[in-house]
Amino acid sequence: MDSSGREVLIFSLQFSWESMGDLLAPPGTLETLLGNEAIARGALEGGLNVAAAYPGTPSTEIGEALSLAAKKLGIYFEWSSNEKVAAEVAIGAAWSGLRSMTMMKHVGFNVAADAIFTLTYAGLTGAMVIVSADDPHCHSSQNEQDNRHYSEAAGLPMLEPSNVQEAKDFTKEAMELSYRYKIPFMLRTTTRINHQRGPVRLGEITAKGTIGKFEPPEPDRYLQVGAIARKHHAELLKKIKEIQGISGNYARVEGPQDSEIGIITSGVSYAHVKDALRLAGLEAKILKIGMTFPLPERMIGEFLRSINTAFIVEELDPFLELRIKALAKDYAPDLEILGKLTGHMPQVHEYTIRTVLEGFSKAFGVKSPIDFSEIDRRSSKLLEMVPPRQPILCPACPHRSAGYALRRAAGRAAFMGDIGCYALLFQPPFRVEHVTHAMGSSIGIANGVSLATQQDVVALIGDSTFFHAGIPALINAVHNKRKLTVIIMDNRTTAMTGHQSHPGVPYDAVGREAPSISIEDLVRAMGVNYVRVVDPFDHKGTEEAIREALKTDGVSVVITRRECALLTVRNIRAEGKKIVPYRVNKDKCTYCRVCINTFACPAFVDTGSSVEIDPAICFGCGACVQVCPYDAIEPQEGSLNWRDDKVGV
Repeated sequence: MDSSGREVLIFSLQFSWESMGDLLAPPGTLETLLGNEAIARGALEGGLNVAAAYPGTPSTEIGEALSLAAKKLGIYFEWSSNEKVAAEVAIGAAWSGLRSMTMMKHVGFNVAADAIFTLTYAGLTGAMVIVSADDPHCHSSQNEQDNRHYSEAAGLPMLEPSNVQEAKDFTKEAMELSYRYKIPFMLRTTTRINHQRGPVRLGEITAKGTIGKFEPPEPDRYLQVGAIARKHHAELLKKIKEIQGISGNYARVEGPQDSEIGIITSGVSYAHVKDALRLAGLEAKILKIGMTFPLPERMIGEFLRSINTAFIVEELDPFLELRIKALAKDYAPDLEILGKLTGHMPQVHEYTIRTVLEGFSKAFGVKSPIDFSEIDRRSSKLLEMVPPRQPILCPACPHRSAGYALRRAAGRAAFMGDIGCYALLFQPPFRVEHVTHAMGSSIGIANGVSLATQQDVVALIGDSTFFHAGIPALINAVHNKRKLTVIIMDNRTTAMTGHQSHPGVPYDAVGREAPSISIEDLVRAMGVNYVRVVDPFDHKGTEEAIREALKTDGVSVVITRRECALLTVRNIRAEGKKIVPYRVNKDKCTYCRVCINTFACPAFVDTGSSVEIDPAICFGCGACVQVCPYDAIEPQEGSLNWRDDKVGV
């Protein structure tokens, strides 16, 4: 690992540590923690030995926190190549008698599901917690899938915390329950739990080393074939029934016991319910459920018998509502049950206090003390005054240069995009992404489009995403003689989630030196004959490589290699150097606006009569110099030319 890479990594780790609460504070301490930090602390209190994950918002900070704690505590943490591998690393540790955890965002669970579904049949000798971080409202995701369905489908017991303290406590509890019942436990969170910050009372850290022993409890325990799997399925169902007997320990009834209105809720929705009841002045008792699979059926049934109307408050799908309606058939068949299925609550987006208040208004006729129409009116008026802002690539981002060259070289192609910062290239002026679907799908879908059309087909994929899910699709393209071009945009990190390591960089999750897997060697080994590595800041060279690739029969690969600009800037500053911006020579500028209309760096400022460069935004990379047809963009004294100086390559 070169010194600059090490400096960047150390800087990143220090930056992350300073942004966190004291994860390793002594027991009894009250610390302000992020929800994800609280989950990490709960795992440490639960005796964690091994953790593995692939970064994905809103779960990433759990891994960041554990990576910082790993060396101090002697535990193991890694950023795995994808979620399935991360789950399997945790499985292997749990089958060796250790306590493990894997963390992923909701769509990451889709990748890991194959291994997890079979795991519940096999069981464990140690313990394992699986964190699924759902993302209602698609804050950083491509869908709003509700992973509670996975728990029931896989036979995976599930706890759902409603605040930061419970995020810590339930993680520890999940680890203990997993060890007791020899089955993995799922901790299901949502964005507002993961990214909420609040006070947490800490317990004792019991995390320790990583020495276990692989010793199956019986010879066929981990052999899920035919008759053996059928036997294990029956065992799983029996175990779930046993766990159901304790699920009531994670539920409670609160509020006026004689109320005829009962609200059933879980997770962060519980907090919204509490606030909405107070604001509306509505008298109702609440059944808060903490273990949402298996449900405490008897407790729910008794609650239903005690009320005349049940109101279900839960984000996304009617998961609780459907199961409560089924229970009501036996316990309270005439009970009125209100929720999503009756149109009182929405089935999309995340909930707020307003959502719940509006549901109460529809159901019970209570008037909200807050005039939301007036808030909407004022908000609309304010938004009219604020210029619209769209998400943009950072100044000096190498993906901007790659998109610029790609547009010029292959503007008429069908562009298959992927998951990463470069997904923003769907916007003008680039328009080089017609598809953004799922991790690795750019190359997979390009396989299909190339055989179904006569168009030039280009797949864009990042370095981390390529290792995650792009390799099988590329192998498929080579084997089946597809004609397509793959642009692997190698910015030397997993940038979108905060600069985590991946197999293509020379260090691991905790900063130790590690073998770096060469993307170009790997691609050539797959049988790709046309492989070019270019610096995207060399616009002309990148354009030429793409044009040649499009003319090549079969599969062609162009690797645009330059590290994420944020890493480069950190490294420049760590070396004591100053970032000196470029400027526009007003005597040469013709106000043609080519720079803005084709390159769109946020440092450009349109004054109405000329273009200027905002020195507070410009990172001084010099990539824009090649864009101006009149050579009007110039360095200032002390400015670096990243391309000529090989900075960030």
